[in-house]
Amino acid sequence: MLRIIIGLLLLITCSAPAFAQAAKGVDKQNERVRDSGSERTPANNGNKTDVGAGRGFDFGSGRTPETPPLPNPYRLSGRRDVIIKAVQELMRDRKLVVDESASKLSEGIIVSQPFTFTKGAVVAQADLSRYAEAPTSSARTWTRGRYTLTVEVQPIDGSTANVSVNAKVEGRTDGPTGAEWTTLKSTGLAEDQFLDGLVTAVTGAAPPGRTPQNP
Repeated sequence: MLRIIIGLLLLITCSAPAFAQAAKGVDKQNERVRDSGSERTPANNGNKTDVGAGRGFDFGSGRTPETPPLPNPYRLSGRRDVIIKAVQELMRDRKLVVDESASKLSEGIIVSQPFTFTKGAVVAQADLSRYAEAPTSSARTWTRGRYTLTVEVQPIDGSTANVSVNAKVEGRTDGPTGAEWTTLKSTGLAEDQFLDGLVTAVTGAAPPGRTPQNP
């Protein structure tokens, strides 16, 4: 009987390390599965991105932020006569015709004739909505869009001037009674685009935070 008891004790003693080693192996295996990432910094789960401080999904990363509009009026370095000439040249480059009868060059006021920037019912609504607040209606279909620019150059001193640009944006609808032009509230896009080009033309460099525009 004593031999049997001693044998059981020896068997239990020999089996304990084996169970411990097996359990240890399972834990190591699970640990390798759980922590397969190479990043070991605190509060970072390596390649695991579903919990903790891992990067996870990053919607919108890398998007170009919307460029804020330029100040209008814009304080521009340059003589008044040089700026007025640059305004006229830029209008010509942008296919805008100076309205000689409405402009007052001696007072620093340059007005363009209406410029049609979009035609056709298919594209007019989308194009017009970029330049003006164009309401949509099932009873109204925009077929054209145009704007008229008024640029005013007011000298501050001999080397700087305030330049303001205002756009009158109009949308056309065609109905049974004929074509009708409606004045719409400008979004400021036409003004900002012209100011951007004017600053580049006068100073030789794009405004801070901007890239040079194509004429």
